[in-house]
Amino acid sequence: MGNTGRVSDLTYSPVGATRTGAPTPGFRHLYYRTPLGTGADLQRRAGEAVVTFRMHRATGARVLSSAPQASPGVRLRIGAGPLTVPCEVVWSSLDGDRIGFGYGTLPGHQASGEEAFLVERDERDRVWFTVTAYSRPARRLMRLGGPVAVFFQHVYARVCGRALKRLCTVNP
Repeated sequence: MGNTGRVSDLTYSPVGATRTGAPTPGFRHLYYRTPLGTGADLQRRAGEAVVTFRMHRATGARVLSSAPQASPGVRLRIGAGPLTVPCEVVWSSLDGDRIGFGYGTLPGHQASGEEAFLVERDERDRVWFTVTAYSRPARRLMRLGGPVAVFFQHVYARVCGRALKRLCTVNP
């Protein structure tokens, strides 16, 4: 799987708003946040599971990536059941109190938009997992799915959170 490093193939604009929090009118928005525990060690383990796609694989998803770790330009194909969708990492944060990445949709994806997976540690040493996304239907299947498609996006965010807790907590 080649890594062209080009973001010109992305099927949406603005790019990077899951990192900056910039408004994205015309898109549906998702925000999911769950606590993982406390401490720098937990944050490091959870962050590593996110940026190496281990969390995604722990959900049962098939992940093919052009590199072993998320960084801008890395291409992914994520599959569940018969559906496989192409994405490209558009930003990553690999150290400090924020570890994670955001990827954007490529041609062939059912949606058009961006999704981010982030592990953060706050001023009270609590570790949080957050999924943020903005998207709109790009293909017929998603347009026909309407509210059901949105429901599955929210379910997937929660499944990711549970998978990350299983992977990274000492006493899950």
